[in-house]
Amino acid sequence: MPTKVAPDPSRRSETARRAILAAALDLVGKVGYAKLTIEGIAQAAGVGKQTIYRWWPSKGPLFFDAFLTLAGDGEAAALPDTGDLAADLKLVLSATVDELNDLGFDQTMRALHTEIVHDPNLAADYATRLDGPMRELKKERLRSAQRAGQLAEDVDLDVAVDLIWGPVLNRWLHRTAPLTSDYACQVVDTALRGLQPR
Repeated sequence: MPTKVAPDPSRRSETARRAILAAALDLVGKVGYAKLTIEGIAQAAGVGKQTIYRWWPSKGPLFFDAFLTLAGDGEAAALPDTGDLAADLKLVLSATVDELNDLGFDQTMRALHTEIVHDPNLAADYATRLDGPMRELKKERLRSAQRAGQLAEDVDLDVAVDLIWGPVLNRWLHRTAPLTSDYACQVVDTALRGLQPR
């Protein structure tokens, strides 16, 4: 007689967790972040609200975890380092432009940024789990350029990151003008003129 195998609660929990995260991403595209509710997510995921509240205190942290799954769990490889700083930065910024122009990603990012503005705990979590690690990768690419003599040795790398990535994010956030790869390339050229050794 075959032996019955007891269900694995950790597998069931992981399945429920993934269903919740997927439901949050799906619903935000359908109803928008303002109308996204824990009740709606629970219903779409086929779980009880108490299951959601066991893992997340509110929809902001839940949505951030959902966003991280969309972004690959917040893991990113080092920026390209071909020896041509301008080309590498243009490649990365153009990819950023493509992401921000993708309707699903755009809606998700805007929802996340809205929540971050209103939730200091979520803002701190975002800084620790996503923005900080990404900033370090950007700074490491710039450090490599400093070692190669392509950037001035005394450049503040945090300011340099803001100079290079800030204008693209600002244009996306405020929708002041079309966000294009050409614009991203202009940003890189303009920023590097100010950051190169004199």
